[in-house]
Amino acid sequence: MNKQNFPFDINCDLGEGLSNDALLMPFLGSCNIACGGHAGNAQSITETIRLAKKNQVKIGAHPSYPDHLNFGRLKMDISIESLKNSLVSQLSAFKTISKKENVEIHHIKPHGALYNFSANDHATASLILDILENQFSGCFLYCPPNSLIAQLAEERGIPIKKEVFADRNYNDDGSLVNRAESNAVITEPDKALEHIKIMIAEGKIRTINNKYIPVQADTICIHGDNPNALEILKNINKTFNL
Repeated sequence: MNKQNFPFDINCDLGEGLSNDALLMPFLGSCNIACGGHAGNAQSITETIRLAKKNQVKIGAHPSYPDHLNFGRLKMDISIESLKNSLVSQLSAFKTISKKENVEIHHIKPHGALYNFSANDHATASLILDILENQFSGCFLYCPPNSLIAQLAEERGIPIKKEVFADRNYNDDGSLVNRAESNAVITEPDKALEHIKIMIAEGKIRTINNKYIPVQADTICIHGDNPNALEILKNINKTFNL
């Protein structure tokens, strides 16, 4: 990867039951593998880890609210204790398989509604950080820039990678546009590329209201279930000579 021209690691959510993982993997620096909360099972985790190893892509666990029905994209009314039990179960299964496959876990990235809610909810953020601190020492947390969870992680000495999204639109406060809105997801490869170019050239994100907010990021995500994920990745690769 030509770091001078492209300062981000590229990551993608995989192992979610789609058929494009093998096509996307060669374009990635890291991947976030579903571990049973919103999608995935032992077989898909194993297959995705092996695919990542083959392509020399760093692996991360992608835990979620335990909600297959809504693909983990709606906030659940669940107690902290129940959420803890679910996350520990998901991550323990992922850890067991990663050890069996002799691969190091690079990071943890919460999925969907859990990612968004934990960004600024103290109790949920603290729960996730407790699990990282106690069971995944040294692993990075992928999280939004300027979020509470990022601040709390840094205070605890938990390493983080600040993440932005190539294929999602942003509100003026830096939050992601709700997926219920028609303009939440960017599917056009050229628009996703323009989004990225502004982040690189200006260190800013352009919001849906054409405001520009400053951002510092380490990794950039393209969603595997974006219908044009492969075209977006190819466009990035070609444009920045990766």
